[in-house]
Amino acid sequence: MEAVRGGASQREVAERLGVGRGTVQRAVLRAGDDDLEHVDWADRPTIPHRTRRTDPSTEALVARVRGELRDGILGDHGPAAIREALLAAGDDRVPSVRTIARIVTRLGLNERPRRIRRPAPPRGWYLPDVAAGEAELDAFDAIVDLPVFAHGDMDVLTGISLHGGDPDAWSGRSVTASGTCAALEERWRRIGRPGYAQFDNDTRFLGSHGYPDILGRVPLLVLRLGVTPVFAPIREMGFQADIEGFNGRWQRRVYGRAFAFPPDEIAALSDRYLAAVRARRALRIEAAPPRRPWPEAPEPRAGRGRVVFVRRTTIGGEVEILGRLYPVDPTRVHRLVRAELDFDDLVIRCFALHRRDPGFQPLLAELPYVLPANRAWVARMS
Repeated sequence: MEAVRGGASQREVAERLGVGRGTVQRAVLRAGDDDLEHVDWADRPTIPHRTRRTDPSTEALVARVRGELRDGILGDHGPAAIREALLAAGDDRVPSVRTIARIVTRLGLNERPRRIRRPAPPRGWYLPDVAAGEAELDAFDAIVDLPVFAHGDMDVLTGISLHGGDPDAWSGRSVTASGTCAALEERWRRIGRPGYAQFDNDTRFLGSHGYPDILGRVPLLVLRLGVTPVFAPIREMGFQADIEGFNGRWQRRVYGRAFAFPPDEIAALSDRYLAAVRARRALRIEAAPPRRPWPEAPEPRAGRGRVVFVRRTTIGGEVEILGRLYPVDPTRVHRLVRAELDFDDLVIRCFALHRRDPGFQPLLAELPYVLPANRAWVARMS
């Protein structure tokens, strides 16, 4: 204070003492013109000496009117309706809509508590090594029945890496299992094989749903290449967010501009768009987990591998895998689990999944699996 009264600026004093300018300004106002020896520098509480809380009688009136409106014929008892009723009754001092809302909250009259928005889990949280950034995941999906002016309909197979964001798109008349296998080979020859390849439960990817124990051509190819196929849960949000987001961007930036062009021109525009996206994400793609190179010669396989199914349990605590129900935990109803079908040990390992605590994934059950004797894919796997 003596330095300030001596002519030093408040900024200089604040920097010398290591405090903010606001602290110096409050000290100057507190001292005024008094002698510094007689100024009371004791701490003062920050609570206000006077409050502007609404009168208790007004709060009681708001609660009473709200109850009457709730039981009325209209049933509208929100803050705006309460204020309208108070104005219609001719009250002199009617609180604002926001004040009425605070009164209702303070009195605990809200039927529904405020929604708690928790932070989203990390990318690939349902696969521990993907969430830790130790393995990459490529997600694939199909956009079907896009009308092309004067050229019929068009389907598009799309793909994108989870960590790197490296996109791909293959347009054609239809997306088939054989076409998907060719697209996977083309992509992985160019950029390498990831740790996981994720699909939805479409018959193009998983296989026929008409019979149990059917595994299609796509997961068999993925297993043969040493990649673990992952099938996302049915009608579940979040697991396919990256690929669905890319689908929307591709339709806006490519199809939305060229839907009247011939299919070959749409494919050319798509290639230019993908090249531009890769150029923008070059640093992110470079920082993604490493990939294994494409095997130029057949490499020895360590085993048959495993297939991961992310599923939600039934009302009986069971999980459906390849058209069959397997008991997991009768107390775990309608909950997410990660079921790993291990073709080497012939066992299904089920792990609990919690979005609130993504790192807690305990083993729930180990269930025996019997290879079907009348399925051709079993012979092709050997």
